[in-house]
Amino acid sequence: TGANLTGAALTNANLSGANLTKVNLPQAHLIGANLTNANLVGANLFGAILTNTNLTGANLTGADFTGKDLTGVNFTGANLTGVSFDRANLTKANFTNANLVGANLTGAIRSGAIFTDAKFFSS
Repeated sequence: TGANLTGAALTNANLSGANLTKVNLPQAHLIGANLTNANLVGANLFGAILTNTNLTGANLTGADFTGKDLTGVNFTGANLTGVSFDRANLTKANFTNANLVGANLTGAIRSGAIFTDAKFFSS
């Protein structure tokens, strides 16, 4: 945890279940990467390329995706509590069963995005 992976070429990498807490990933290429059940709490994703990434079941609590292109990202069952998707491109992203409590979707492009059974409010 806390590693510096700035600019890393991780396209199609299998990082399933990885503990990436507080990892620095600015400008990293994560296109098509498998981050299923990964812990990315506190990770720096500034400038990271995440299109078509699999984040099923990942913990991204408090992440900042402001203005990011998240086209085709799979967030199924992910913990997205307090995440900012402000002005992000969520085209064809999948949020099925995701926890979006406190998430900010202001100005986000949601064309074709799937929100089946996503949780937006705490019960």
